[in-house]
Amino acid sequence: MGFIIRWVFALILLAATYNPTKWNYVSWSRANADTNLSIVVLLGLVLLVGYIVYLRATLRSIGIFGMVLILALVGTVLWVLFDQGLISLDDPSVNTWIAIFALSVVLAIGLSWSIVRRRLSGQADVDDIDE
Repeated sequence: MGFIIRWVFALILLAATYNPTKWNYVSWSRANADTNLSIVVLLGLVLLVGYIVYLRATLRSIGIFGMVLILALVGTVLWVLFDQGLISLDDPSVNTWIAIFALSVVLAIGLSWSIVRRRLSGQADVDDIDE
């Protein structure tokens, strides 16, 4: 259940930033930067904090190589679904949602990996402390 919650929040973070509808931060900020600049900056910083939390945890737990590997795995699953005729890539908005989904899976796995590793191996991750 914990992984699902982390994935949903990653999906919300990515979709709130950009999606093919008009309900996203990028479109809204372009339309309202002249009249509501302070709110645009505030919401941009809130999104930035969310990205920092997810990316920092992901980079610390699986690293760049792990992120690329998981993205390759998700991409290969999508390729199989396309080859089997289960999904179509003709619609650009569907492609955007697929990319948002793939990136949210990478972020959710990155945020959850330390927990999975601890359960599988019995070893806890310890942060480095500078002294």
